[in-house]
Amino acid sequence: MKKVALVTGGGRGIGFGICERLAAEGFNLVLSGRSDESKGADSVQALEKMGAVVLYCSGDVSSAGDRAAMLAQIRERFGRLDVLVNNAGVAPKVRADILEATEESFEWIMKINLQGPYFLTQACANWMIEQKRADDAFGGCIITVGSISATVVSPNRGDYCVSKAGIGMMSSLFAARLGEYAIPVYEIRPGIIKTDMTAGVTEKYDHLIRNTELLVEKRWGLPEDIGKLAAAMARGDLPYASGQAIYVDGGLTLPRL
Repeated sequence: MKKVALVTGGGRGIGFGICERLAAEGFNLVLSGRSDESKGADSVQALEKMGAVVLYCSGDVSSAGDRAAMLAQIRERFGRLDVLVNNAGVAPKVRADILEATEESFEWIMKINLQGPYFLTQACANWMIEQKRADDAFGGCIITVGSISATVVSPNRGDYCVSKAGIGMMSSLFAARLGEYAIPVYEIRPGIIKTDMTAGVTEKYDHLIRNTELLVEKRWGLPEDIGKLAAAMARGDLPYASGQAIYVDGGLTLPRL
């Protein structure tokens, strides 16, 4: 029986790059997003052409009700969940100096980027424990897409940085808690990835990549770069490494003299 992976924000960008790799590995997929099902139709069709059975769940990860409804749909359709990929996230609507940023922006970002994934992980972890107790051969896995912003500061989007630092601790906490059930927990910290989220700063980073020493690998990161690592984690190719945060950033955070 094929394994099932839930990828939040799986219809586009990094999330879709992860879904493509998992589909190629033989996973069935659940994509979630705030858009209605019609908006995710093209992504679903592309993955189905790769041989995956795909369920699209419309909902907001920051909503407890939407999270519960999504997991109920997965139980009804597949009856199992093997892999959770916490990928959905938002950037600030307005980049604001931390001396001027608003509580409204902070709260909005925290609910989507941190509170939602935290409690979705809690729910999925309990379901995975249930499956592990029923079948010791069950091999679950939890992957969270964080950011280099967990450690690289941007004072004009402090709320985003704090949310990603929190994601790092969340991953560590669940890795420690789920060790007794042999359910590994990993974090991926992307750098500059070409997606719609970075479309507004394309010119800035094109210049920095070409004309400075910002990166060791002088190119934009691509969703498929993240997808390849996530697929390796989901396959079980990183044994004895639960709790690790792996940077996929072209060497941006590599200390250099």
